[in-house]
Amino acid sequence: MHRPAEEPRHHPDPAVLGALLARHGWRRRGGEPGRYSRWTPPEGTGTSLLVPVGHAFPDSADLLTEALTALERSAAPSASDILVALHRPSDEIRWWREIPEPGAPATAWTAQERLRAGARALLLAGALAARGRAGYHGARRRRQAEAALEPLLAGPAAGGRELTVFVPVQPPARAVTEGGRPLVAALLRALQAARDATDYQRATGSTDAFDAAVEAGVCQELTEALVALVAGSEGIRVGVEWAPAAGPPEGFAARPEPVDFSPGDLPALREAGARYVRDEPSVPVRLTATVVRMRREAPGGAGTVRLRVLTGADVTQVRATLGEDDYRVAGHAHLAGLPVTVSGRLESRGGFRRLADANGVMPLQVDDSERDRLLKSLHENLDLFAEKHDDE
Repeated sequence: MHRPAEEPRHHPDPAVLGALLARHGWRRRGGEPGRYSRWTPPEGTGTSLLVPVGHAFPDSADLLTEALTALERSAAPSASDILVALHRPSDEIRWWREIPEPGAPATAWTAQERLRAGARALLLAGALAARGRAGYHGARRRRQAEAALEPLLAGPAAGGRELTVFVPVQPPARAVTEGGRPLVAALLRALQAARDATDYQRATGSTDAFDAAVEAGVCQELTEALVALVAGSEGIRVGVEWAPAAGPPEGFAARPEPVDFSPGDLPALREAGARYVRDEPSVPVRLTATVVRMRREAPGGAGTVRLRVLTGADVTQVRATLGEDDYRVAGHAHLAGLPVTVSGRLESRGGFRRLADANGVMPLQVDDSERDRLLKSLHENLDLFAEKHDDE
């Protein structure tokens, strides 16, 4: 997730520019009917923009150029957000966090970073929900979800109270398909379901509604992000504005109501998150992986290995305890530069990073080029066969 940089000049659709100005509180102050309108910022002083009603008149391009120049020079806080939204049609996700006015600069910086970190965690939960439903994702799908956040642009978080993130409706081709609008839709749906489930829990004392909310994208990662944002504040609000050039996606309101959470919601959110971790079942898998680290207490007996997963699960690495025979097979495959196949159960405890009951290790033949690449990796990491490592 990046912060916006200066964008190249282009001529936007006047109707889109007008919609964005109105969205950000700019006031229409008249103009010449049928030709152009005059806009001023919410503060009511300083910048004045003349926006044509369309491209039909000879001076329309000049008026748009002058309007963009005025926006670039404007001191209005919303000017930069409008320019970013014009450059690349984006849905906007906005956070409001109610906190006291920061006194010292260090306090303001801490509040800004807390808001950014919480917003990113919430976006990551939305990206995970866009890829699949689970009460607790752990390490599963995380690499793909984090890649979905790369095209996003984050605005300033002045004072740690407000933040806007721009999500391109059509992310770059290299981005995963679950980025862009699917991410925003999944996050909004999950937030609404979390709000409803929290209300039900507070009214009845039952967390059953959180079970059904999983199908709407609610998960431990989402409740954890909400707790981080709400804690230490008087409450938060999250709102979505669809890109004017694209309109709302099917099944969503044109102007969705913001979703609010308060400190009174924290017990329900914490309880739901703990329940999601506790109840998420283990997953039987058969992995194809390369051995990247080995450790055991003595030359014989069982040992622990770390595996880099190639196929079979949506995680990048797992650890497993192998019996003596399987450990020996894994060691020979590692020395030969070969991947292995292994069966077991991914356990939610530890975030699906551990393979329980690992068994049936078998080396897998690969072509010469892949074997050479694996051997090169081995020679660059000769310490992998150490008998003990502090990080295990």
